[in-house]
Amino acid sequence: MKIILLVIAGLISGVLGGMGMGGGTILIPILTIFLKVPQNIAQGVNLISFIPMAIVALIFHFKNKLVDKKYFLRMGITGVIFSILGAYLSSITKIEILRKMFGIFLILLGLISLVITIIDVRKEKKKKLEKHVKEDSNNSEKEEKDEKNIG
Repeated sequence: MKIILLVIAGLISGVLGGMGMGGGTILIPILTIFLKVPQNIAQGVNLISFIPMAIVALIFHFKNKLVDKKYFLRMGITGVIFSILGAYLSSITKIEILRKMFGIFLILLGLISLVITIIDVRKEKKKKLEKHVKEDSNNSEKEEKDEKNIG
């Protein structure tokens, strides 16, 4: 059963990681919640599995021109510098605190995604309503002109 869960975790995190959506976001909870792997070990497994997934995903994203090189360089340099700090902090932080920090991170990520989705849906509804009102206004003006031309 454990092997099946590991394969499923790899499959899901690979697909999400390949899409650029953060495979570790699902891999770490699967490892810690379902397979009872300690948080610090799960984070290490995530980092090791991330390397080949990121390389493959980057090759495809570069080929499909989905990577802006100026952002890539800025984020890459900054990410490397601060990953050293993050790795150090992770090594000196208690496992229970790491778990809580990761849980808070996931909750905040979910809330931010929810708020952005609600804002986007409202914008779309507003655009559709404005388009509908404009069409109704144009139709009314056309009907008035037609009535004047008939009369």
